[in-house]
Amino acid sequence: MAQLKVDAEPAEVGFDPQRLARIDEHFARYVDDGRLAGWTVAVARRDRVVHLTHHGLADVEAARPVGDDTLWRIYSMTKPITSVAALMLLERGLLALTDPVSLYLPAFADLRVYRGGAAANPGTEPATEPVRIWHLLTHTAGLTYGFHHAHPVDEMYRSRGFEFGVPAGMDLAAACNAWAAIPLVHQPGAEWNYSVATDVLGRVVEVVSGRPLDAFLDEEVLRPLDMTDTGFGAADPDRLAALYVPKPGGGLHRHDRMGDAALRDPTFLSGGGGLVSSAADYHAFTRMLARGGELDGVRLLSPRTVAYATRNHLPGGADLQEFGRPIFAESAFQGVGFGLGFSVVVDAAAGKSLTSAGEYAWGGLASTAFYVDPTEEITAMFLTQLMPSSTHPIRPQLRTLVTSALVD
Repeated sequence: MAQLKVDAEPAEVGFDPQRLARIDEHFARYVDDGRLAGWTVAVARRDRVVHLTHHGLADVEAARPVGDDTLWRIYSMTKPITSVAALMLLERGLLALTDPVSLYLPAFADLRVYRGGAAANPGTEPATEPVRIWHLLTHTAGLTYGFHHAHPVDEMYRSRGFEFGVPAGMDLAAACNAWAAIPLVHQPGAEWNYSVATDVLGRVVEVVSGRPLDAFLDEEVLRPLDMTDTGFGAADPDRLAALYVPKPGGGLHRHDRMGDAALRDPTFLSGGGGLVSSAADYHAFTRMLARGGELDGVRLLSPRTVAYATRNHLPGGADLQEFGRPIFAESAFQGVGFGLGFSVVVDAAAGKSLTSAGEYAWGGLASTAFYVDPTEEITAMFLTQLMPSSTHPIRPQLRTLVTSALVD
């Protein structure tokens, strides 16, 4: 099991301890005034953990505090893990970024693209080029999410049972076939639209590797990194944090209807949002990335591959503001591009974010987040269980608090 503990004094790695303490003071107020139940925050620099704090309750009703062993639904923080799995297959020569997805998933041949009209009777046109592997990694495939409520195609997803999840009993292969039968929001490669693309990528990993996604991730990514607390569902109920949503007027409402899915073995293996993890486990994953694909003698990726994946891949160096649709995603849009599975800061000034160009990151539906700042050699992570993640500006606040504590 991965272990997480402080192993450096702040001054040893260039932090002012009093400024670093502002992180806890600030986010403690979220718990004290009822906006969050509890949280874990971890900050490391130069591969040494300098700040680790738990605060509040993992389960308010059971009065169970957040601790080292708390398990969290990481939702879309699953996406970078699935993306790493695909990049590992790329390095082995088993797939290429330019491969049509239909080479592995035949349902993705002869796709149609929405042109106009109501969701019940849309006008469509043929896709002008195939959806390719790089489109899945960059969310430029033209797929979508039902929960966006921003486009008639989103409504088509919802009408078929795809909003937060898939219809009961449906597996990943069947979901991908169903998505391929729905028109794309836009032509492949023409725009950025946050979507089920990483779930489709997970199915590609299954077909290429000949293994179910949970088996491939466990054998090739999670166990090699000693991430033994991370997996798809069947989480220990005595360790799993409860899932909450805000109450109108203040306070929290427990959302067991959605949260209890993490207690069961899923039929649908969601490479886009299905994993449960711990702070120690996800820190091991971010360490691997920050160290150029290697952790404690185990190498998953080449440093060149990590560097390539964490640069902006949007055409012409565009940011999400220019190239993305105005929808919710787990990132700011201004000054932020997108790589192969990660958001990438291209212009920190444009994004009004106190961070460095080249910072890469992602987050999850329940307000979890991580980022890696290669310039400052920082990794930081915030774990809680409040959905939706757009409720509070936790991510930019975390960046500001961490970066402003640097004094070297």
